[in-house]
Amino acid sequence: MFSLEGLTAMIQNWLSANFNPTMVLVLQCVIVILLSISLFAVLGLVLVLMERKVAAHIQIRLGPNRVGPGGMFQTVADTLKLIMKEGLTPDKADKLLFNLAPFVVMMVGMLLLAPIAFAKNFQIWDLNIGVLYISSISSLSVIGILMAGWASNNKYSLLGAMRSGAQIVSYELSAGFAVLSIIVFTGSLQITDIINSQENGWWLFKGHIPAIISFVIFIIAVTAETNRAPFDLAEAESELTAGFHTEYSGMRFALFFLAEYINIFIVCAIGATLFLGGWMPLHIGHWEGFNHLMDYIPSSVWFMGKTFFLIFLIMWFRWTFPRLRVDQLLNLEWKYLLPISLFNLLLATVIAIYGWHF
Repeated sequence: MFSLEGLTAMIQNWLSANFNPTMVLVLQCVIVILLSISLFAVLGLVLVLMERKVAAHIQIRLGPNRVGPGGMFQTVADTLKLIMKEGLTPDKADKLLFNLAPFVVMMVGMLLLAPIAFAKNFQIWDLNIGVLYISSISSLSVIGILMAGWASNNKYSLLGAMRSGAQIVSYELSAGFAVLSIIVFTGSLQITDIINSQENGWWLFKGHIPAIISFVIFIIAVTAETNRAPFDLAEAESELTAGFHTEYSGMRFALFFLAEYINIFIVCAIGATLFLGGWMPLHIGHWEGFNHLMDYIPSSVWFMGKTFFLIFLIMWFRWTFPRLRVDQLLNLEWKYLLPISLFNLLLATVIAIYGWHF
């Protein structure tokens, strides 16, 4: 059966047989960079098309249906259009920061790919502080957004950037506490240890009520952190024209657009890893026959299936709930989610200490 684990072993053996250790390391880095860029490009095309099809289905319409079979090449046509558009820079903008901001946001996304386990033994870097690394690096994306808003010399852009900064900083707290609950159960910050701890059941099911509460809070918080509706005040079209990227066009706008969908994929991949076992198949206790049958499904299929399920969930939110006001958005975090998260973390700690989880 095809597996990403076997593919990596084959490439490693071929490189080791034909090159010296230094050259092997260099070539491995080049391959990882090329694969990451390719993954970003493919995910951008797939997720934008998925967004449009999900929206169409919820609104009882067809969605893209002109370019290619069933409209499947519509996003390719849109990409070509953006490539051909001229990239304009406002006269009074800070040109260095204005041009740098989209790349900062994209670089954060690329850095976050490192500890994510896409399949069994298929991981760029298995850090022993993987969860801490993800939490710290993800917070840097707000810098690129603030740079874009301030450097544009546009009041709408600046207002959108300030909203985004307040929103991301606020909801990071609840997301962090939700993640801490799973760390308390596993006793490790390493992604591999967290996945292996779910061999006999995913934490969403065997972590009792605290795991379920953490999962709900995590989904709400990351939806807000990625500036998705109903928390898309930073890009509110009816108020701010486009928010922090109002002045961007061409490929620089495309980078911001792509970064949003890449961030959705990354937070859903993290959610799938922490709560749904990552690449780990669905195993139920001592059901040996059932567990053996689940093992036939490749680990990469499990991981992508769980991740895209969470992506669908976030897209479902966008086309179901109305946009919140700024005061409602911040009240939800500081008056409700944060106190619940703190109490839930305490409850998870008590359950972990006494070993009451499955």
